[in-house]
Amino acid sequence: MPHDLSAPAPTAPRDGLGAAPAKAASARRDPYFDNAKYLTIVLVACGHAWEPLTHGSRFATAAYLTVYAFHMPAFALVSGYFSRSFDMAPGRVRRLLTSVVVPYLVFETAYTLFYRWAQDDPGYPLSLLDPWYVMWFLLALFIWRITTPLWLMLRHPVLVAMALAVLAAVSPDLGGDISIQRVLGFLPFFVLGLTLRAEHFERLRTWRVRLFALPVGAAALVTAYLVAPWFGAGWLYHRGSVTGQGVPNWVGLFTTPALFCLALVLTACFLSWVPGRHLWCTALGAGTMYGYLLHGFVIKASRFWDWYDHPWLHTALGELAVTATAVGLVTALCSAPVRRVFRFAVEPRMEWMFRRRDEVPPGRTPRTPRTPKDA
Repeated sequence: MPHDLSAPAPTAPRDGLGAAPAKAASARRDPYFDNAKYLTIVLVACGHAWEPLTHGSRFATAAYLTVYAFHMPAFALVSGYFSRSFDMAPGRVRRLLTSVVVPYLVFETAYTLFYRWAQDDPGYPLSLLDPWYVMWFLLALFIWRITTPLWLMLRHPVLVAMALAVLAAVSPDLGGDISIQRVLGFLPFFVLGLTLRAEHFERLRTWRVRLFALPVGAAALVTAYLVAPWFGAGWLYHRGSVTGQGVPNWVGLFTTPALFCLALVLTACFLSWVPGRHLWCTALGAGTMYGYLLHGFVIKASRFWDWYDHPWLHTALGELAVTATAVGLVTALCSAPVRRVFRFAVEPRMEWMFRRRDEVPPGRTPRTPRTPKDA
């Protein structure tokens, strides 16, 4: 989410390393965005938990399609909103390395080792250019963030980003390295976030918009229920070109903008109902990176060891139990105790790697302070 899914929501004062002072950041966090981050990671966990249920439940499929239509676009959009100040300054580059690049390297390796152990496949390859499962978003976030100065220079960045997304949708030979299809497919949402201001979110939080969002959300769910038997969720993943859905590549010229508009409407409906006050879950918004990276191990374990084979889980009560378990799991993973345990991997400080602001780089002579000239 904002910054790196776990960074402070508002623009708190920062020191030279790009980190907000603890007291200032705590005092100036915006509960609205912390709530939005928490609720979004809950939707991510629920979507992953529901996937095995979609094979035999039309309602589960409808809920799954509805959530997948907007939850990752919302992730990308809010991440873009909080990337507006990224300007390649040393402090911000350091923050990008420690909060995105290092966790990507650590968890991509950890997921590969987990797969080797769980599947008894010691030869399963480790490829940093082919992110596994949830890791694609960190790689995408790095690419989006590092190109932020370029997007901010353009007159019509969203249109350019949309053109790239359409190009990806109609290009079956683009390849799968660095999840390029997903990077470009969700790029317009990130770039749109770069163009937003606080007042745009405030306009969503009016009762007129909230009341309008109710029938829109209901219509989306009903539509998803109606199309569930034949509509493939692959349209919403952006993993490859549209030819993977069994249609000619030119169809992507129309479906990509249409899915963008659908996701944007549903994201606006979702954000309109995010509470703006402090709630019991508000503090968990600071730990969404932990929930995102860690819950994937449990989700994959459920697939590897066939946890969904129990028939009761595919009943109405079972589906509710799966949902409650997913919510409880990701909530626990965002909590302070879990964050303390895994901070070394998710938010490493790494002072040993970076020079201090007052440290002179090798080969340079420290400047002599100028003294005022006599009048």
